Amino acid sequence: MDVATALVMAMQTWGIVGALVAAVFLTIGIDRIDEDVRGAYIFRPLLIPGVLLIWPLVLWRWWQIETERAAWADRYRPVRASYGLAVVLMSLGIIAVVIAGLSVRQSWPADIAPVQLSEGAGQ
Repeated sequence: MDVATALVMAMQTWGIVGALVAAVFLTIGIDRIDEDVRGAYIFRPLLIPGVLLIWPLVLWRWWQIETERAAWADRYRPVRASYGLAVVLMSLGIIAVVIAGLSVRQSWPADIAPVQLSEGAGQ
């Protein structure tokens, strides 16, 4: 299995699990953790892309609120303690991707003479 196939399979698995979490959370879970959304069904499809991407965080927060491990006041406060770490990791990730892209870049074919294609070459 090559790297591309592994990445595609990982993204498909992430999306399938995210779709299952979105289906369960948006039909059952959201009513249980937030009383303001009861009966509001029109906006729920708008949440599907977000839940697909951050389903581990959705499950974690849902578990915290259901088991009452999170204090009531903290329930609506964003999780900001890890934002600084996330910014640093994303910045390092972008730099790593740029460096990796530049290191595997092929050399420019400056010494190869251009070739004019004829009309029937593609047929």
